Amino acid sequence: MADFGFNEHHQNEAINYIHFARSKRALRLKTIDSCFQDLKDSRLMEETYTVDEVSDMLDGLQILVRGEVEMELINTAHTNVLLLRQLFSQAEKFYLRLQTDISELENRELLEQVAEFEKTDFKPNSKVNQESSKPKLAPLNEGGVSELLQKEISRLQEENEKLKARLKTLESQAMSALDNKSRAERALRDLQRNQGDQQSVMVAQEIANLEGTVAAMQSDFEKTLNANMASQKDLQDNLVSAKHDLLRIQEQLALAEKELEKKFQQTAAYRNMKEILTKKNEQIKDLRKRLQRYESDE
Repeated sequence: MADFGFNEHHQNEAINYIHFARSKRALRLKTIDSCFQDLKDSRLMEETYTVDEVSDMLDGLQILVRGEVEMELINTAHTNVLLLRQLFSQAEKFYLRLQTDISELENRELLEQVAEFEKTDFKPNSKVNQESSKPKLAPLNEGGVSELLQKEISRLQEENEKLKARLKTLESQAMSALDNKSRAERALRDLQRNQGDQQSVMVAQEIANLEGTVAAMQSDFEKTLNANMASQKDLQDNLVSAKHDLLRIQEQLALAEKELEKKFQQTAAYRNMKEILTKKNEQIKDLRKRLQRYESDE
């Protein structure tokens, strides 16, 4: 028997599939034989035939045989797809992802091994062929569960051992850390007792320095605040003084304008201009009167 790396269960499954394929192939060959027999019975009735008649018979036979072979190939491909579907469905139940290598389907060496496997396991009265008629082993979804569960249990046990070892390591590290902490606390208490008085003096001195710094900062702040208030008062006084100066200058400017206007009215040019404007106004009045009389005459 050829060895493909199968266990006993997988070998039986392979034998069952080959048996199924052989039965389908034998049935299809019988159908092709019947095509030839039908041709003999229905068409070969004469002693001699023309070339056209022979060609016509062969064409009809070719169509029949081609249809049977094509149907068998299509059926085989579909059957293989259904077989893959079963395998993939069973694998998905256990979260397995199967992969196929299409190039291996044309490996001549493996194909020859399959042919040898078929010849060896399907000889008449062979022991394997007899065993194939016996009840099958447990299906994949039962035997596979036991095997996968065993592997999972083994993996979990290994992880458990690793976790236990890790836990022991962490416990030892924690105990060591606690010991170090205890020693450090004792050393700190001893140091505090030895340096308690000195530390108290240093703290008091530091507090006094801080109080002095705060007092100095407060004094500087008060000085700055007083200086700002004095500066603000000076600015307000300067603003009031500037407003008074502005009002005084505006009054002086108004008086200057009045005096300038009075002086201008007293000049000869102003008097002449005023006389000219008076004459012009009288002329305009005279022209209006004439225009009214003219319109009344019309």
